[in-house]
Amino acid sequence: MQINQPSNQIRLTNVSLVRLKKGKKRFEIACYKNKVLEYRSGIETDLDNVLQIPNVFLSVSKGQTAPTQDLAKAFGPKTSVDDIIQEILRKGEMQVGEKERHAQAERIHNEVVDIVAGKLVDPRSKRVYTAGMIEKALEQLSSQHAKHKQDDPGKGSGTATPTAEGEEGKGKKKEMPTWTGVVTTKGAKSQALEAMKALIAWQPIPLSRARMRLRVTCPTSILKQGVKAPKKEVQDDEDAEGEKAAGTVKDRILSYIEQVETQDTEDQDWEVVGFVEPGAFKGLGEFIGGETKGRGRVEVLDMAVVHEGD
Repeated sequence: MQINQPSNQIRLTNVSLVRLKKGKKRFEIACYKNKVLEYRSGIETDLDNVLQIPNVFLSVSKGQTAPTQDLAKAFGPKTSVDDIIQEILRKGEMQVGEKERHAQAERIHNEVVDIVAGKLVDPRSKRVYTAGMIEKALEQLSSQHAKHKQDDPGKGSGTATPTAEGEEGKGKKKEMPTWTGVVTTKGAKSQALEAMKALIAWQPIPLSRARMRLRVTCPTSILKQGVKAPKKEVQDDEDAEGEKAAGTVKDRILSYIEQVETQDTEDQDWEVVGFVEPGAFKGLGEFIGGETKGRGRVEVLDMAVVHEGD
């Protein structure tokens, strides 16, 4: 007697699985290798190029497709299969083999290096470093971190090196950021930010953030108004009561700008274009918003101004 395979039994091999647990059930989809990351990054948009088969499974290894009632209970009765698949692709956990994991780590590593190389410069020449020099600097930080953990395993997790002289209270200083290499569980942008913080903190080579180029516009009617210094600037002055004057609005704006490119007055507005350290951008924006009551503005003309090497 012929034994037929049940209609909901589908056998697939050589796949990358994406799993999502929802409504007390675990759902899986079978994808082509390396296509999930391309879909999540926006490189690939066609589901036909991502999925080996446009079905949702309870178990791909057993070839067991998910019953319609289970999908409706977990995702809603009006949710289409395509929408369910897209949600699993976006939110699910990807199961990959060793080769795929290594390829993924290499891609993220290259992305991190490229991002960092475009954001950091030599503070003296303002020129960018090559990707190879950034890569060597990160490798140096990673090696130093590993050596520190080996030499002093009692430091706990080893994610940072304490700089505090005391163990508790207000005297405890912030710990230095470190770099241990890329991981596949976090995005390249967030890891690039961590890498930049560590590079700037430890300076394996001279590094600083590339300056931002901004345009600041402010009504001329308030430029000469006096402003008060923040309390932290006057707290050591025993004769000061609360806050004291610290120049005009124009003086304060210019204090945020490291290098002025142009200044001009047109109609009722004063405009200055210049270069600002990224760390000063937030403070400048808050000052403009507070002092001008929304009449002034800060525009970003270039997120990172660098000079290319010869």
